[in-house]
Order: sequence, then C-alpha cells, then structure tokens
Amino acid sequence: MANFSKKSGLPLILGFALLLAAAPDAGHCQTLRDYTEARSNMVARQLKARDITDPRVLAAMGQVPRQRFVPDYLAPLAYGDHPLPIGSGQTISQPYIVALMSQWAEVKPGDRVLEVGTGSGYQAAVLAELTDQVFTMELLTELAQQAAERLKTLGYYQVRVKTGDGYRGWPEEAPFDAILVTAAAPQMPPALTAQLKEGGRLVIPLGEAGGDQTLVRLRKVKGDLKEEERLPVRFVPLVRE
Repeated sequence: MANFSKKSGLPLILGFALLLAAAPDAGHCQTLRDYTEARSNMVARQLKARDITDPRVLAAMGQVPRQRFVPDYLAPLAYGDHPLPIGSGQTISQPYIVALMSQWAEVKPGDRVLEVGTGSGYQAAVLAELTDQVFTMELLTELAQQAAERLKTLGYYQVRVKTGDGYRGWPEEAPFDAILVTAAAPQMPPALTAQLKEGGRLVIPLGEAGGDQTLVRLRKVKGDLKEEERLPVRFVPLVRE
C-alpha cells in the first residue's frame, strides 16, 4: 500500500518531512480545475516520461481523482511523485508505482482482478477503469469500510471490498486473471498462487520489512510461476491476522 521506488521516489521519512513542511495552509483550497491540471501533469511527467506506455493505464490514471483518496489536508500534494500517509500507519503509493503495477498486470476488459491491500482504495479505482470485476481485500476494518464508502461515492460500484487476511486470498471468487499485492510479503503466499488462473499475472513486492524488497511480475505457466519483470522498491509489510 505504500512505497517508494529506488528508481524514482523519495526516501519515505525524509520525503514526508519535506512534503508536510511545504504543505499549504489548512485554509487553502484548490479548484477542480487545479486538480485536473495536476493530474494531467502527473500523467505526462511521471508516467509517460518514464516507461508507462499502456494507453488504457494512462487513461485510467488520468481519470481517477487521486485527491479524493488522501486526507483532506494532503489533497494539494496528491499528484506529487511520492507516497502519502492515509492513516492507520498505512500510505498510498506514488502514482508511478500504481501505474507500473497496473501495466504489469495486463488487465483486460472482463478480467477478474484481486487486489490485496485496499488502503484508501486508489489502486482499486484505477483497476476498475480497466475491468468491471475488481475484488479488493484489506485487513484493517476501518480502512476497508472507508475505502468501500469512498469507492461507492465516486461511482465505482464494480469494486467489491472485503475485510480479511490477504495471505488467504479470496477463494470464493477465484480463479483470478490478475492479482496485485500492495504490501511486501517475505515469501509468496501459497493461496494466491493457487487462486491465479493459468496464464494469469501476479504482481507482488517480496522481501522483509525495512530490508531489500523487489517488485516482481510473475505469470502462471503450466501451474508454475515464471518471473518476467522486477524492480527494487520499498513497501509497508503485508500483515496477517
């Protein structure tokens, strides 16, 4: 749910200190036009200027109002090239990482997609722009409830939110064409491998909290997972019940 890419992001603690120090006064209010321009700039400078090339992912990132998925006082910073805190010790990933994971997942219309680690619901909303069957899980009840309400308010009725342990996946709705995990696991959760369709894509950060972590894209081929992509990252840990 929260990360910075060593390729392009700010160190998490220092980054937050600098960002909060630069945050506008509480009374500051940006207009809808300001956010639209900020979102367009984010797509152009942070995504297209790097290696995000999937036109559907770019369109999705240009559509979802990211400022609605962060605390009100951080809304003016929503389109910066960095993660932001969302409460309960969790964060929303930087836009580039959200776009990269979405691109690696190769989501097509009609795909069944599972997200593990709902957080504020932003990644789920982006996925909902790509398919009409999105399932997302969050261990923290408060975050799950807030995300579910937020997604409905914004019209993302095709997203189903469940409070539960992501290590167990969502067997009742399996198999999935793609699974995205937005927190780092020390090892691959066997349940997620089992719930992935043949030919399906699994995007997950692997590694210990505070140590080296790698975001990988794996594809299920003849029952086995084959690694296809990797990138050094830093995520919050995927916690269990």
